[in-house]
Amino acid sequence: MAAYIKQDKQQLNVPDQPIIPYIVGDGIGPEIWAAAQPVFDAAITKAYGQKRGVEWQEVLAGEKAYDQTGEWLPEATVKALEKALIGIKGPLTTPIGKGHRSINVTLRQKFDLYACVRPIHYFVGTPTPIRHPEKVEMTVFRENTEDIYAGIEYKNDAAQSLMQVLETTGQLSKVRFPDDSNYAIKPISKTGSQRFIASAIDYAIAHNRHKVTLVHKGNIMKYTEGAFKQWGYDIAAANYQDQVFTQPEYDAIKATDGPAAAEKALESARQHHKIIIDDIITDNFFQQALINPTNFDVVATCNLNGDYISDALAAQVGGIGIAPSANINYHTGQAIFEATHGTAPQFVGQNKLNPSSILLSGAMMFDYLGWTEVSDLIHEAISQAIKQKQVTWDFAQEIDGATELSTSEFGKYLENLILTDKVSSK
Repeated sequence: MAAYIKQDKQQLNVPDQPIIPYIVGDGIGPEIWAAAQPVFDAAITKAYGQKRGVEWQEVLAGEKAYDQTGEWLPEATVKALEKALIGIKGPLTTPIGKGHRSINVTLRQKFDLYACVRPIHYFVGTPTPIRHPEKVEMTVFRENTEDIYAGIEYKNDAAQSLMQVLETTGQLSKVRFPDDSNYAIKPISKTGSQRFIASAIDYAIAHNRHKVTLVHKGNIMKYTEGAFKQWGYDIAAANYQDQVFTQPEYDAIKATDGPAAAEKALESARQHHKIIIDDIITDNFFQQALINPTNFDVVATCNLNGDYISDALAAQVGGIGIAPSANINYHTGQAIFEATHGTAPQFVGQNKLNPSSILLSGAMMFDYLGWTEVSDLIHEAISQAIKQKQVTWDFAQEIDGATELSTSEFGKYLENLILTDKVSSK
């Protein structure tokens, strides 16, 4: 009998027949969902037979919701997602500079989904713009509820009180053109930063990762991103003393006992499987992620940085069309998994784009539920399809000798790989 997933003492209680809401999304969303859902069901059947299955529950958001209800995000959808705890969605339209606010951001803030988790993984054979994409293997943690995405903005004619505060505190002179400037406020909190960074450390420990790097622009934004970095080191020292070795510890040993002693302490920490925690300035991260990607493992950063970083890293392994994403509150268990790409309205109805982002986001979802066999089957099927050069248009035009499959044909190909024993879970 179908039932809802529950959270008890920060542990998910997943029934054998969970009810999981889905939002097909706008633009190409219905096409990629139609290709993905049968693959999910095939992987569940292959892994568990009739013992387990998902009752998929469609809920409305975006253009479909507006057409049917007059609302972009109906309250019924919010309530359904809240009750089910877990959901999955396709891309949704967000107007630029006008219109309704991003539904994605609204959902993240409504459910306090403070961690956006983006695994960056290279599938052999995927066309990429770099020479060694196999070296790019990391997981990005992007803080999801603060920073510029709080949406606190003022047009110039509504910013007089803010300008008075700036003038009173001696800051207005820093605004180059105050008479026609608009303003945005960037909140970064100690509470939000530390719960988020703690979740990144917990993830590293649980997944046997070796390093967490805090990425920030603290050299310029000292009281926001600089504080983010420091609060990260503080929570690591307070809550993970025996499990981590941090850059400040390294620096302290180096200052008192010299570089050789610091390197010896670092090597000892690695041998004892401690998580190494360091930090890097954002612009340097972009450079190093290209030059020395193996220096990074789990990356934790603020909201806006994370938006840029996750898409840039996805491009290094094949693009956002093959990049999964999860938005999670690790305390409540609430989570929404989503395709990372846009709605691609110019391709609607052509049945040609890659459904791998929603497929891999679904794999993340099943892994989150503890159904790792399902996740493994989806990953392995996509891996095999790419190796066999059975791909959609976006990859086919870059791979010599590829067979170009439509969106639906690619889904069918994966489904067949799974159900005919051509792939297996680990």
